[in-house]
Amino acid sequence: MADTAAPPAVERSLRGFVGAGYDKGRPLLVQAAWFAVLNLVFVQWWFPARWRPALLRAFGARIGHRVLIRHRVRVHWPWRLEIADDVWIGEGAWLLNLEQITIGSNVCVSQGALLCTGSHQRRHRTFEFDNGPIRLEPGAWVAARAVVLRGVTVGRGAVVGASAVAHRDVGPGAVVTTGVAA
Repeated sequence: MADTAAPPAVERSLRGFVGAGYDKGRPLLVQAAWFAVLNLVFVQWWFPARWRPALLRAFGARIGHRVLIRHRVRVHWPWRLEIADDVWIGEGAWLLNLEQITIGSNVCVSQGALLCTGSHQRRHRTFEFDNGPIRLEPGAWVAARAVVLRGVTVGRGAVVGASAVAHRDVGPGAVVTTGVAA
């Protein structure tokens, strides 16, 4: 009979965390400027949706045409964001892009969705980063309050259903759900 014992628990020392190997991609002054603009202007309901792509471009994002970004959308690092044409990003979505997020054409990221490129090495004593890029291929849909985790590609025309979590690649045309009967 095979030994199925769980590996020993890791004694964490978060005080020792150094973020080894992680580069934020811009100087501290640019990071601070973006956070000021993000929180004072970009996420606000009164800031016109048609100006949001231009503001992201000013901070290094590559944004296509006819991109609609609603209010309360949070983008961690604009310089690590690429969005193709005809994309919708719904109210309250969070693009936590410590690494690159690439969004293909005709993609919908619905209200409250989270695209999270960051994680940690769970077996590492100081819990160092374990980040990876996210790619949403053309025609994909990340539905309301869904989560796409680091290193995942959501294939062409695939759907990550409402409140579902995509923790591994989603093939073209596939649908990920929470397992609740419709």
